[in-house]
Amino acid sequence: MPRPSHGPLTAITDAIDDRTLAKNVHFAPDSGHILLFDQRMLLMHGFSVAALRHELVERLGLDRTRELFTRMGYQQGVADARCLREAEGGDTDDTLKRTLALGPRLREIEGFVRNQAVDRMQFNTDSGEFWGDYYWQSSWEAEAHLQHFGISGSPACWMMTGYASGFTTTMMGRPILWRELECVAMGHARCRVIGRPLEECEDSADDLSFLRIEDFVSAPRGRQSPADTPATASLPDLVGASAGFNAVAHLIRRVAPTDATVLFLGESGVGKERFSKTLHAIGPRANGPFIGVNCAAIPAELVEAELFGVERGAFTGAHASRPGKFERAHGGTLFLDEISSLPMPAQGKLLRALQEGEVERVGDTRVRPVDVRIVAAANRDLRAEVAAGRFREDLFFRLNVFPIEIPPLRERREDIALMLNVFVERYAKRFRKHIAGLTQRAAEALWAYDWPGNVRELENIVERAVILADDGGNLDVQHLFSGGERLTQPMFNLSAGGRLTRAADASAPSTGTPPDGIDAHIASLVAAGLRFDELEQRLLDHAMTRTGGNLSAAARLLGLRRGQFEYRAKKREAGAG
Repeated sequence: MPRPSHGPLTAITDAIDDRTLAKNVHFAPDSGHILLFDQRMLLMHGFSVAALRHELVERLGLDRTRELFTRMGYQQGVADARCLREAEGGDTDDTLKRTLALGPRLREIEGFVRNQAVDRMQFNTDSGEFWGDYYWQSSWEAEAHLQHFGISGSPACWMMTGYASGFTTTMMGRPILWRELECVAMGHARCRVIGRPLEECEDSADDLSFLRIEDFVSAPRGRQSPADTPATASLPDLVGASAGFNAVAHLIRRVAPTDATVLFLGESGVGKERFSKTLHAIGPRANGPFIGVNCAAIPAELVEAELFGVERGAFTGAHASRPGKFERAHGGTLFLDEISSLPMPAQGKLLRALQEGEVERVGDTRVRPVDVRIVAAANRDLRAEVAAGRFREDLFFRLNVFPIEIPPLRERREDIALMLNVFVERYAKRFRKHIAGLTQRAAEALWAYDWPGNVRELENIVERAVILADDGGNLDVQHLFSGGERLTQPMFNLSAGGRLTRAADASAPSTGTPPDGIDAHIASLVAAGLRFDELEQRLLDHAMTRTGGNLSAAARLLGLRRGQFEYRAKKREAGAG
């Protein structure tokens, strides 16, 4: 299959240096560890994993098992891409060529397939274009599927397609989808896959089912499909492949068919309202209203009127009777955001409404029954609020029926590229712009940023970037991080004087004196005759001293991950012993 007509693309290198991989694989049988970069690896019996795959298909069905294995492969691809990029260093086309070439080779070393290029991976970092066409020979998955189920009607290399998609998505900074066109499990002589940017792939919904929460969360039995309900017509864009995202998706699927109260917990901006709307849309009340109220935005004196309604003349300014949020949500879902902000008197009345299923408007004597499902959200630790006397204990236990903790974005960075694609598409359409792609520098910056504002901040940053970017151009660092954000992890560029400097300082004039005199100090140590291993030990000791023995902080100080720091420290201790 020929590559579609594009502009000139850079092809990955043919020469693969296995030494890059070999030097990052460490076997330590005495401690029971195998490390690939700083990731712990396991040597497992292929037949037992194949048997597990078979059992999952029998228990969960083909589609659910495919989702699980594809998602697992995607996460592995993301992890390997990050490690390889850090090992190679830099963000040039040459670095990207080498790293993309090492990806298929690494999967061969891991024992999954033998890659044979039909049309090697090609890319253009300016336009965001990508293309790849490979034969997969000796596919473990295809052979296992054929052995257990015979000839299949669909491709079976689920982990490998997930891996290839996760690896190239991380490298390119935009969603890349790999599709298996031929598979040994289908009776073909060998497997064949083609990789292209997601937006160029038609009918990709089935391929992306492992990334979409709407597919994770199936409709309850005995009712119409979520696709047929009015509520699902505007389901929020929830995509992800991280373990944290999928844990939340699993819990939503379990609780959705019930009428149980759900409490979403997590930092501000993690997407609690988005998840709440999805929960409502796939639950038994999907045809009813979804009413949201931000408890922190209501003045204390108006909380009761907002929640329970008000009768005409109840207080100055009450010129007409009106229902409160509870009555408006009758038959549907009431979403109470930032529930911890409710004043104590309102908490007591809310508790009574939840227990009795009825409300009384302000200034009225009539009691009105209400039938609502309560979904609450809090960005504070409610147990701590109870202990501090700021939140009623009985109300907490009434709300804490089915708590779901949503992890912050910095703990599920694998989802950034997927959400970025959704937001870029949304705002490019709104502002009538065409965005070609994302630069490698921008992709690195998005990964390095700490995301204090979580998903909400990511969406705002993308909206701003689309406005600032040229029509037909790429999103770059200056478009994304122009609102005063600070990158907490160092990114390096070459300054005009040829010095290695932090990206934020690359345009600053060189004074010849590095920060804190670090370069001068190192130069003096080298001049004194210290060898590299002695310099390394000095750096490790210095980092531990500066951080008071905190391994994680010491690793961050040196730009390492904790596993890398521990490995170096143990190696030095073993050498000293």
